[in-house]
Amino acid sequence: MYCRKNPVDTRDHPSYIRIVKKQYLIILFALSILLVSCLSLVMQNPSFVLREITLKPLSLTEMTLLIGLDVENPNYFDLTFKSFEYKVYLNNEEIGTGHLEQEVVIPSSSTTRVMAPISAELKNWGGSIIKAILTGDKLLYKIEGRIDIKTAFGGVKLPFSQEGHLN
Repeated sequence: MYCRKNPVDTRDHPSYIRIVKKQYLIILFALSILLVSCLSLVMQNPSFVLREITLKPLSLTEMTLLIGLDVENPNYFDLTFKSFEYKVYLNNEEIGTGHLEQEVVIPSSSTTRVMAPISAELKNWGGSIIKAILTGDKLLYKIEGRIDIKTAFGGVKLPFSQEGHLN
């Protein structure tokens, strides 16, 4: 039998409040998953252009390269890179790999220069790469990897690949 003065049926009862809180949490969780899954529809991928390579020899066979990448963010919101892993190819030969573990913020609708290190061994380089570097010829480059982007709803991992010519 229903009684109007039953404390369980009122909105002030602790069990009623717990049930409502659980329902709100479930709804918020479902909405956050929906927003993260739709983020790829809203967010445009950033583009990368290799602008410079600086050589820093460590020994006769090993060196660190510092590459200057222009990262363009076409979105109407800032992108924060949590981590950035990449491989760089020159004239279709892999010259090295690298990763950037510091956070990098790319402001909305702008281009930012990011300096990224690459560990490389000269013995793995072909003669065409060394010749092109020494003579100043055009180099075909390709950079590919994965970016971990921090968003308000969690992290998004995006693969990328960019090709071009380096003078």
